[in-house]
Amino acid sequence: MKFVDSASIFVQAGDGGKGCVSFRREKFVPKGGPDGGDGGRGGHVWLRTNRQLTTLLDFKYKKKYIAVRGVHGQGARKTGKDGADVVIDVPCGTIVRNAETQEVIADLTGEDQEILIARGGKGGRGNQHFATPTRQAPRYAEPGQKGEELMLEMELKLMADVGLVGFPNAGKSTLISVISAAKPKIADYPFTTLVPNLGIVRYEEYKSFVMADIPGIIEGAAEGKGLGLQFLRHIERTKILAVLVSVDAPDIAEEYRTLLGELEKFNKGLLDKPRIVVVTKMDIAPEGFEIPEFEEGMKVLPISSVSGQGLKELKDELWKEVSGRIREDEPLEEGVV
Repeated sequence: MKFVDSASIFVQAGDGGKGCVSFRREKFVPKGGPDGGDGGRGGHVWLRTNRQLTTLLDFKYKKKYIAVRGVHGQGARKTGKDGADVVIDVPCGTIVRNAETQEVIADLTGEDQEILIARGGKGGRGNQHFATPTRQAPRYAEPGQKGEELMLEMELKLMADVGLVGFPNAGKSTLISVISAAKPKIADYPFTTLVPNLGIVRYEEYKSFVMADIPGIIEGAAEGKGLGLQFLRHIERTKILAVLVSVDAPDIAEEYRTLLGELEKFNKGLLDKPRIVVVTKMDIAPEGFEIPEFEEGMKVLPISSVSGQGLKELKDELWKEVSGRIREDEPLEEGVV
């Protein structure tokens, strides 16, 4: 499935039905009173999160969502039927903005969360409502009100517990393929990962957390170089960052500092997140290799996704961070992304 994380759509709620002009017609009552019914309400437009969705791809093909108008009122005081609502499913993590004002309307992060995005027009009142002692046969009824309409901009930020950050070929895709059920494309050249990948990491018997692998960052990513800028938003919601540096990098410590610099330029808040350093590809480490100092108190874990070295310790450390933050927020449900 193609990954799409931004889209624009037009939504229009249904107009209200017209009120009816009608007069009671009964045998032996030649001049019955007004009995025009009210028009029905126009259909609303709702947004609803769906855990099974992980992309905004559908909105690249369907860009207009229009609800049904209310049915007009009828005689004998019959109210018209309300128009059917339109419910638009979006992935969890979707931010919705008014395209004209850029105001954030909603940040939809909960499962099965619903928000009324455009309200249907109210049905017009029938002529029965306008009878007075001096005007007993009103020939007037209200038209239905217009339904709300607006252009929406939607931006998807994936919901994950752990975000993998690193240069191209740092081993992020290999790692997520080994410790989760995700099967990203893996090859020995830069930018193998072209879209974010999510994987469920099982921990012990009944525990799990979600890991996100985004395309590799290069120096200048925050200014739009490479693929970094396009996908850095997807680690903004994560609880912890795992910064991957490869053992075969020319200068591991400098590579780490460059990665932090790009994160800071994109969003300073990313540096406030808990993070650990993961030194990858230890199976090809040269003899006598020593892990350099990164930051005081920083947890550093050497691993090899090929040999399995350090993977259990990595999962232990990630779970310790994730579970601590789950207790602060809410229980993490097991499931499949």
